[in-house]
Amino acid sequence: MTTKQIDYCIELSRTLNFSRAAENQFVSQPTFSYQIKLLEEEVGFTIFERSGKGAALTPAGAQFVSFLAGMREDLKRSIEQGQNFSARYKDAISISMMLREAVCFLPEAMRLFAKAFPDVQVVPKFEYENGIDGFLKNETDVLFALKEQTKQIPGITVHDLFESRVYLIARRDDPLAGKNVIKESDLFGRTLMVGGGSPPALRAVQHRLISSGRIDYFNSPDHDTTLTNVAAERGVCLAPGFLSDHSGQFAWIPFDCPESFSCVLCTHRDDSRESLSAFIAILKKLYDEAVAFPL
Repeated sequence: MTTKQIDYCIELSRTLNFSRAAENQFVSQPTFSYQIKLLEEEVGFTIFERSGKGAALTPAGAQFVSFLAGMREDLKRSIEQGQNFSARYKDAISISMMLREAVCFLPEAMRLFAKAFPDVQVVPKFEYENGIDGFLKNETDVLFALKEQTKQIPGITVHDLFESRVYLIARRDDPLAGKNVIKESDLFGRTLMVGGGSPPALRAVQHRLISSGRIDYFNSPDHDTTLTNVAAERGVCLAPGFLSDHSGQFAWIPFDCPESFSCVLCTHRDDSRESLSAFIAILKKLYDEAVAFPL
């Protein structure tokens, strides 16, 4: 399948007229019709029904053309991004994280880095579930992770970034929002949302609370669903501080427990670029200077 065939197919689905579609694509009608026929032979089904009145999409053809249109738009954007990159940048550093909030100083780090390395682009990639796999396949240069996740990853360098503690998330009008620190006893009689891919340290805290037999709980599949449930007054939840967007929408109150989360950046051991080392150093400095910043 060629890009020309894709363009011809999309144009014919728009005009439903072979002559007009061929004219719009600046080719002869026999050439146009032949390319559509080759495409149908390749995919193995009829895309267009022919008649004396023109052409009509088959049900399978309509679905296929919809896919082609999306694919063609993605290709166009990729080409445009490549052109922009080649015109301005000589290199790129990609960083994978589960969500934007995880590395809250990333925008400032990118701004500072751009001053020192204007020809190197920093590209964030948000991969909630498959970030480690992409990193192992060398699809990204930097991985934000919890230290416990890195113990079995070969060929990497681990850079300590910050320690994140456990917080209770509640509505701002919740009575618990007025407290400076939440203790386990404060949650007795409340409903706690658990699960949602919680890291081991958080699961330990959740299990301890549930084992008390003095709180209600239910499982929530992911962090966004949990926050929606908090907003709907269905309960409260515990979460690592690095998930906070610092927007003020919810109250994030420190929870009194010994558990915490060691947040790190991973790089490939054989990646010795000066620009990469400088980028990591900028991020570490921002976090080292984040006195009294809730993490």
